[in-house]
Amino acid sequence: MNKVSAIICAAGTGERAGFGKNKLLTTLAGAPAIYHTLKKFDLKEIDEVIVAASSVDYKEIKAICAPFGYSVIIGGKTRFESVKKALEKVTGDVVIIHDGARPYVTEKMIKDCIAGATAYGSAVCAIPATDTTAIVYYGVITDVPKRESVYCVQTPQGFNTEAIKKAYEIAAGEGKAFTDDSSAYSAYIGIPHVIEGDRKNIKLTYREDFTRNIPPICAGESDCIGFGTDTHAFGGLNKYITLAGVKIDCDRSLIAHSDGDVVIHALMDAILSACGLYDIGHYFPDTDKKYKGADSTKLLLEVMDMAAKSGRALQNVSVTVLAEKPKLAPKTDEMAANIARLCGIERQYVAVAAGTSEKLGFVGEGLGITAYCTVLMKRK
Repeated sequence: MNKVSAIICAAGTGERAGFGKNKLLTTLAGAPAIYHTLKKFDLKEIDEVIVAASSVDYKEIKAICAPFGYSVIIGGKTRFESVKKALEKVTGDVVIIHDGARPYVTEKMIKDCIAGATAYGSAVCAIPATDTTAIVYYGVITDVPKRESVYCVQTPQGFNTEAIKKAYEIAAGEGKAFTDDSSAYSAYIGIPHVIEGDRKNIKLTYREDFTRNIPPICAGESDCIGFGTDTHAFGGLNKYITLAGVKIDCDRSLIAHSDGDVVIHALMDAILSACGLYDIGHYFPDTDKKYKGADSTKLLLEVMDMAAKSGRALQNVSVTVLAEKPKLAPKTDEMAANIARLCGIERQYVAVAAGTSEKLGFVGEGLGITAYCTVLMKRK
């Protein structure tokens, strides 16, 4: 099976956007624009991702890439130079090249690109032109191509790695630079294969592209976001606490009617809220003796069943736990893996972060633990 690499170009300055900095670091839908692009490539079909950044933005972009485990290199002054440098690092049989300024790329486009490049040696996303196009020379129209033969080329573009490397090496040797990967491939290797692009896959170029007529970046019409939180105080006699179903050594346990698993409780409330249902106190009241010391992971399975009956399926989980003690960072991977297993979703769609309250407030004084959770639920 072919190994797949991806290159994301993020070394530009974005001067036409007029933000006074790299446009990809400008906030879009609550996060840097580049974050949304990076997230789209977090797929099991892709084995490695290499991001080309400028020396000015290197540290900031590397920090944004860190949670994904992507490699970051310092690119060149032009897109051509950045891609050439990145190609020297890729190890895949197939490489997908994408502009960081296209955060609306879809999973389908990426997968189609991989399939096309594997089957044909190249796969270039493109959409038919809807306007009449003209060849203009010195202010006059010299030719009007037939509209049905004119396409607007997008990224991602996929290629056999050795073939596109050869194209870039020859071009560099001849002192030529291309603004598009398919152009380099066409000049030295062969005729690129075109696959269907997407009109929503716009490129962020000008300031208004960040605010006007842009497709939704997060939830769709059939998606619902849920939020849940839970807090428990220390004071139990056990020498451990349970978070996300994982037992963690601690000098005291949490006081609770059940097992005090604040992470699972926050997750349950988030799922219930996304489904428009009541909170966990309604379904599992602490006045009911049968829930005394209950295993919260078993209660979570009941909540998952409620969600299924309401026509919703869990897509994504994000948890943040605040605690001064014990040290939770070494346990976040195990916690996330356990949540994924319990919920029946892939590990890559679960994130667990741990932090402190900097000695401030109830949690900061070491009196208890608080967990926050957001989920994305899709209609089945």
